[in-house]
Amino acid sequence: MTTIKQVEINFFKSALTKNSSFLSTPEILSWLKQLNSEIKTRITQIPLNNLNKWEINKNDGFIQHESGNFFSIEGIEVQTNWGHVHHWEQPIINQPEIGLLGILTKKIDGILHFLMQAKIEPGNLNVVQISPTLQATKSNYTQVHKGKTPHFLEYFLNSNKNTTVLLDQLQSEQGARFLKKRNRNIIVEVEPNEKLDIPSNFQWMTLGQIKDLIKYDNLINMDTRTVISGISFGSYSSQTIEFFSTLNEQQGLNKFLLNSILNNEFHLNDYDRIFSWITNLKSKYELNVKSKNLNQITDWIFDGNTVEHKEKKYFSVIGVNVEIENREVTSWDQPMILPAQEGIVAFLIKKINGVYHFLVQAKLEAGNFDIIELAPTVQCLTGNYRTGLNEYSVPFIQEVMEANTSQIWYSALQSEEGGRFFQEQNKNMIIETTEDFSIEVPENYCWMTLNQLLTFIKFNNYLNIASRSLISAINF
Repeated sequence: MTTIKQVEINFFKSALTKNSSFLSTPEILSWLKQLNSEIKTRITQIPLNNLNKWEINKNDGFIQHESGNFFSIEGIEVQTNWGHVHHWEQPIINQPEIGLLGILTKKIDGILHFLMQAKIEPGNLNVVQISPTLQATKSNYTQVHKGKTPHFLEYFLNSNKNTTVLLDQLQSEQGARFLKKRNRNIIVEVEPNEKLDIPSNFQWMTLGQIKDLIKYDNLINMDTRTVISGISFGSYSSQTIEFFSTLNEQQGLNKFLLNSILNNEFHLNDYDRIFSWITNLKSKYELNVKSKNLNQITDWIFDGNTVEHKEKKYFSVIGVNVEIENREVTSWDQPMILPAQEGIVAFLIKKINGVYHFLVQAKLEAGNFDIIELAPTVQCLTGNYRTGLNEYSVPFIQEVMEANTSQIWYSALQSEEGGRFFQEQNKNMIIETTEDFSIEVPENYCWMTLNQLLTFIKFNNYLNIASRSLISAINF
């Protein structure tokens, strides 16, 4: 049996490995380009009233599949004492079943490799994106759609398979547009001698390669990012971390970042203080969500064609007809969420006592499982973050918008999940603050090291999906 410490070391070695004996990163990019040219897709917007196998419930106006499975689009009324807006109504996706996001791994030449799938989702901006080995709702893998069984499903459901579970977590999806939605994020390892029949749209990659590919716009899909964000690399003494950084000087490892990832000794706020901060906010603030007829939600118009805000803000609900030739089902209709515009997701980071700290925001969203989740410093998903054009000001937005090039560690456009969101992308950024940036922050913000964040990810419903997306991009 592999110990936890060895699992973390194996992940660390894979994250440091930027080349694979299978495909180099440029070859992976060529492979994706070839698949994009070969696989035929056609996505057509159609009226919600015309969706095949979907119906609009006469009693509550909900848009639902005739099987009663998959998901539905519903109306909700929200009341809270959080923030500046205490009451609103909106459409939301209700998908109560827990989906599976699984990555199969295997040691190849002593390095842990991840079996990744080139997958097309109807909402993808650039058609093919790199997804987990298995990406399926329960309705999909129980074949409600009467399609084929997803590849490698048995490795994630069958405990008799010769596998070792390396990571197994329940994680939330977008709280502003999903009602208490969660997925099971799981990574399993097979023995090196396990014979696998690998289809042409799957490839082995190291964790280092995946993280390098996150630098590109809209290439690594949201589901991959959320699964690998949960990977912990362990905790070590300062002396061991100094040894790591010395050994890997040629790779340009940043010892201050290594301290943030691998050291649990030095932090501005200890765990007891962070837990107390979260508990206090959950006790102080309330979130009451009631179901409401989709035809009657205030400020939204449902005309049979789309559901959209009267001022065309936030997002709308549209219908699409989908044709993708390499899917378990090659043609279907479904509703999707169309964003009003791009958003920004950004962490501000600051070196405190020789360790990089991340400025974390406690954020309330209508679909949150437990009132608040830990979000990036700035999170404006499909919201207008431009000063003077929103109902409320966005703290720290100026520090993000006005950062100079030397402060920006990471910047890329990343897609939201393409199975439910139509061509939505948000600017993902990690920005180092200036030296004079104060460590004193508002009530719903807290400084945390990356080691602390990776610890909180292990528990359900703490870090939201925007935080996890950014954490997945952090490279050694």
